[in-house]
Amino acid sequence: MSRPSFLACAAALAVLAAAAAGADPAADAATEPADGAEASGTAAAPGNLTEVQVTARRLDAARNSLMPEVGASEFKLGIEDLKNLPLGDATPLNQVLLRAPGVTQDSFGQLHVRGDHANLQYRINDVVIPESISLFGQALNPRFASEINLLTGALPAQYGYRTAGVVDIHTKGSEYRDGGELNLLAGSHDHREVSGEVSGNSGPVSFYATGGYLQNELGIENPLPSADALHDHTAQWNGFAYLSTVLPSESRLSLMLAESNDTFEIPVVPGQLPQYVPPGGAVPPSAALDQRQHESNRFAILAYENSTTAPLHYQVAVYDRFTDVHYRPDPAGDLAYSGAAGDVQRSNQRFGLQADASAKLGEAHTLRFGLTYNQEQAAGRARTTVYPLDAGGNVVYVPETLAEDSDDRARLWGGYLQDEWHPLEALTVNAGLRYDRYDGLTREDQLSPRLGLVYELAGGTTLHAGYARYFTPPPTEKIRVETVALFENTTAAANPTGNDPVRSERSHYYDVGVLAHPSRAWTVGLDGYYREVQDLGDEGQFGSALIFAPFNYARGRVWGVEFTGGWRGERSNAYLNLATGAAEGNRIVSGQYNFAAAELAAIATQYIHLDHDQRVTASAGVSRRLGATTVSADALFGTGLRRGYLNADHVPSYLTLNLGVRRSFELGGFGVLEANLSVLNLLDRSYELRDGSGVGVGAPQWGQRRTLYVGLGKPFGG
Repeated sequence: MSRPSFLACAAALAVLAAAAAGADPAADAATEPADGAEASGTAAAPGNLTEVQVTARRLDAARNSLMPEVGASEFKLGIEDLKNLPLGDATPLNQVLLRAPGVTQDSFGQLHVRGDHANLQYRINDVVIPESISLFGQALNPRFASEINLLTGALPAQYGYRTAGVVDIHTKGSEYRDGGELNLLAGSHDHREVSGEVSGNSGPVSFYATGGYLQNELGIENPLPSADALHDHTAQWNGFAYLSTVLPSESRLSLMLAESNDTFEIPVVPGQLPQYVPPGGAVPPSAALDQRQHESNRFAILAYENSTTAPLHYQVAVYDRFTDVHYRPDPAGDLAYSGAAGDVQRSNQRFGLQADASAKLGEAHTLRFGLTYNQEQAAGRARTTVYPLDAGGNVVYVPETLAEDSDDRARLWGGYLQDEWHPLEALTVNAGLRYDRYDGLTREDQLSPRLGLVYELAGGTTLHAGYARYFTPPPTEKIRVETVALFENTTAAANPTGNDPVRSERSHYYDVGVLAHPSRAWTVGLDGYYREVQDLGDEGQFGSALIFAPFNYARGRVWGVEFTGGWRGERSNAYLNLATGAAEGNRIVSGQYNFAAAELAAIATQYIHLDHDQRVTASAGVSRRLGATTVSADALFGTGLRRGYLNADHVPSYLTLNLGVRRSFELGGFGVLEANLSVLNLLDRSYELRDGSGVGVGAPQWGQRRTLYVGLGKPFGG
């Protein structure tokens, strides 16, 4: 599908919404929300809700029941939790997730959950969002979320492919409030941001839309420890829209549209020495290099859900996503400093179908089943200028441009069946089986059993345990096999160490934990996990273009323990997350040309720490409401990612402290005005994320120095 498919989806929903506008909601709709339905953020009392709203909330509850978390670990953030972050709901999504246990920050905005490299799956209203190939930008803005959940551990059978963690986002689209909000944010590094949201309903139709634009001078992590980066401007905008209509007989049709468009300057490091200087030629200083990257993402999701044929409830969704990354080099500078100036563009388009259903069979069993289908096309275009080498290996300073075009296609489909069984009132058993097949870079399949157990003890304590067999296909946007031969006898030649194709990762995952509620205010949990991996997938940044390339370790092992604690009072909230773990790999078996022969030989004889392995990760926060003012503070700690030969060492540990103050002002006829003051990295700690060394590690990266933000928000309407 191409861009017109977005318009086709919108037109289809508009026609159906218009048709439904004159229809009566289900005659048997009750006047109270169904059990388990959430009313978070809704001002109206249940008795004031219309039948349409009650039906929609029933559908929300039924839709959520399609996706159980039996045996998995779950971390939830609601609207108030997001607002209580030091930067409030303007916090980028990757920074929001850093507050969850076991989540480690990396350079370029990447996240690692429980020692895995990225491998995150994003869902909106329980529909999978196809992954993108973007690197720096945040395609999803947390402002549209009513709740963000991170699921980890041994996941039930409906979760496949990207399984390090599932980021499950529920939208604000079902809150049914007419109105919106306009927000302004300004701060250090010339940060300027404007965003807005609007929502409403008319009969059976409800809608929500949000959009924003930001620019600053710290788009990518600084390669130097200085407070300000050089040549690091970014401009980013994004938008999201949700439209739904409640149809007769307990059914609903919804449309989600999203788009982001981001540009980045690549920061520079002064004083670098060029590797290739043509006789009599002029080489620009490294401080004057002008490298840029552009990223865009867009997706459309059309979903239909129905609960008329009780006890069966189902949701069917079709989706389309297009993503594009374009790296533009400094032609003279890249050639002089690295021997290759590559103008690299990669795009990826994916169309998919997802269907999920549940049926309650008596009091003891709930059967769930579903299928997924994905069709993907990845295109690549590269024009790389290099210097050739003569027979003696000497540089011939007559540049030539090598062209490479690729067009890869892949199909991925799967299905699952599982039964949630309650043999005892306190015991829940969720047993399932999943089958997946991947036809693309390789042809592979797997049958994956899943098992989750939850036992509820007296006093609100819950024990859980789970086992999952996982199958993770490689990213289609790989470096092609032909690349190695193309650059032979040039200054961009790869190591002659092989280039076996990337493989699908397969793993056995074990998880056990306990969650206790010592009182109504307190929650504490302890969770342990172990993962044994075949063809462990990893990625590295090789060359000047800031686009990752995948490779595999033959074997991997990952383990860890997480503690989480939280306290919720009438006016105060607090949390503490502490995680320790290790992630190791042995013998690189694909994409070997990215590594030196001696490095490959050493890794083949021993397990080494993965470059994104961090021994200890912690986050903590507290917020206190004082009348119309809310004060919040949180801290992030890590012992540092790996560095050095064979990742034998790690960068120094870091601790950042963040503060925020939020206050509402009643301005008479002007209404309410909300003001925010935020300080990130209050102590102005200079800390290193990467030092440029390690297996698959590119440039050095430093964390954000002290940054001050001031924000204003103006709600309007209901």
